Amino acid sequence: MDIAARDRRSLLALIDQFPRHTVVVLGDLVADEYVRGEISRVSREAPVLILKQREKQIVPGGGGNAANNLAALECRLRVAGFVGEDEPGEALLACFRERGIATDRILRLPDCVTPAKSRILGGLGHGHAQQIVRVDREPALPLLPRLRRQLTGSVLPELERASAVLFSDYGYGSTAPQEAQWIRSKWRRALPVTADARYNLMKYRNVTATTPNEPEIEVVFSTRIGNDTDLLCRLAARVLRTCALQALLVTRGREGMALFEQRGSQHFLPIFGSDQVADVTGAGDTVIAVFTLALAARASFLHAAMLANCAGGLVVMKSGTATVTRHELREAIRNS
Repeated sequence: MDIAARDRRSLLALIDQFPRHTVVVLGDLVADEYVRGEISRVSREAPVLILKQREKQIVPGGGGNAANNLAALECRLRVAGFVGEDEPGEALLACFRERGIATDRILRLPDCVTPAKSRILGGLGHGHAQQIVRVDREPALPLLPRLRRQLTGSVLPELERASAVLFSDYGYGSTAPQEAQWIRSKWRRALPVTADARYNLMKYRNVTATTPNEPEIEVVFSTRIGNDTDLLCRLAARVLRTCALQALLVTRGREGMALFEQRGSQHFLPIFGSDQVADVTGAGDTVIAVFTLALAARASFLHAAMLANCAGGLVVMKSGTATVTRHELREAIRNS
């Protein structure tokens, strides 16, 4: 993605402003667990590989990854969500504290399972480890509506000094479309409100912007977009109109991103950097984190999308659930 000199100056100025702004994150906090080891032999018990475990790491995923990316961008941050009183929950809280992220708005629920995704990776000798299997552990039931409203209500005092609000809805119940509506009814001051909704895209209405990926658009309309950009434009217009959004940012994998604005503007952004992707895990969390923070810094939708596109291109070159730092983003824009 080529960036004109004038745009580059504006983007660098926005990055410099990031530490001055506060973003409130309401969302599903997921534990991304990585178990890495060396494949030693085939088991005698069954035709499966035996993996000698070398290390185990738990990092924030889902809304936690969006928060982690915001922390890496050095903005001020308030996070609300829930975790269980289990090992993944304890690990998430430890990760947040290590990164200086306050945890006083995170509910600890003794009878609840922290959403966790365990990825088992193995390799031969010093070769590159490949993912063998993923094991997901999910709460049996979503969060009770009264607890969810309690969680949302806990961030109302934070909105006085907030520059933007980010909803990360992975379907585990920490937040929901009605919570975004409730926040807007209680808080009249104009704040950018963004949402990343895995299953409830069309229910997030009257927020500033949403950031679905192309397959999520396809699911909503039960169709296949492929290379048909005209179809993508028509479907995006329907989402904008139905949900009363100001902007829609669609991530398209190796095709980059497409930005659609309420007033009719359309921008197709090619992928930033190489298309030789290392790992797409959590890239959408990075995109919405950067997009939201840029809007908090009063960026135009196009400049916010350009920064998010750059960050997305950087993070997919890293293995596992990763973040992009403010320094990395600045250097990438400077050298683009």
